[in-house]
Parts: sequence; C-alpha cells; structure tokens
Amino acid sequence: MSDQKFELATFANGCFWCTEAVFQRLQGVVEVKSGFTGGNIKNPPYREVVMGRTGHAEAIQIKYNPEIVDYKTLLYVFFSTHDPTTLNRQGYDVGEQYRSEIFYHAASQKEIAKSVINELEAENTFEDKIVTQLSEASDFYTAEEEHQNFYNNFTENRYCQLIIEPKLATLRKKFSHQLKS
Repeated sequence: MSDQKFELATFANGCFWCTEAVFQRLQGVVEVKSGFTGGNIKNPPYREVVMGRTGHAEAIQIKYNPEIVDYKTLLYVFFSTHDPTTLNRQGYDVGEQYRSEIFYHAASQKEIAKSVINELEAENTFEDKIVTQLSEASDFYTAEEEHQNFYNNFTENRYCQLIIEPKLATLRKKFSHQLKS
C-alpha cells in the first residue's frame, strides 16, 4: 500500500471535533486532521479562530484512498452530518469560523461538489437552501495537538455525548456499509 495514491478533501462544517470523529470511521479514510483554513493569517491559534478574528473556518483535512471511498461519498457524508442551510452556524456554534464550506483541491472536486449540491437541491433534501460555499483549497493549518482525535480521546465528555454522538448515529444509520469494522 506504500505506492498507493491518496487524495485530499478539506471540509468546514462546524466544530472540527465533530467532523473529525465522523470521517475517521469511514473505510478508505487514512487520516483526518483538525485545523483551520480559508482565512487571512498564517498559523492561527485556536483561541483567535474561535473568537472570529482570523477569517479561518474550523475545518478537517482528510487523506483518503479513492479506490475505497470516492469523493462523492465523502460529500454525501459531509451533507448528511451537518446543517448546510445555516449561514455561519452549526447548532450552538455561531460565527464565520463555523461556516459550511468545501475547499476543493482540483477542478474535478469542484464539479463533483456542484453536482451533489444541485442534486440535493433538486430533491429538496433540506427545507432551506444550501448555503455551503465552494472555495479553492488554500493553506491548511493543523490545530494544536489537544484538538486532534478529540472524540476518541474523550468519548465520555458531555460535549461528545450530546453533540458528536448524534452525528455518529446518523453516520451509522445512513452509511453503515461504508464504516470501518
């Protein structure tokens, strides 16, 4: 597997603790990093991002094997496990740092994302219009170590139980065939 070609996907869809936990469980996902992207300062610290001072979004960067899980499936998981119809908000988290945004790494990812958004809109999947932004991937800054693997390290934490666990339940219900054993 050392000569395997992996690809990157970068998504912002609320708190990265939640989104990291979701994508870590998918077959074909090799690595998920929590971090920041889409803003205007280099190497932003968590504290500045969550205060809304940097323009960055909390995001995850996924390294995946496209022979096992394709980009379109990652997008379906992305749209199924957050609310893409709320501008700059996910649940209790409010501010542009919690926006819904897809950072594409290639023109093909941009086209696939547009196609999935159009499909979801045509099917009226959500009551409201999807506000997810599409942007070209820019520098991704990995968050501090205490933010990595958060759910797995603190499963019993109240936040994990109240906020992350329902997202994982949705993942198990809708994508059980895609989960790691």
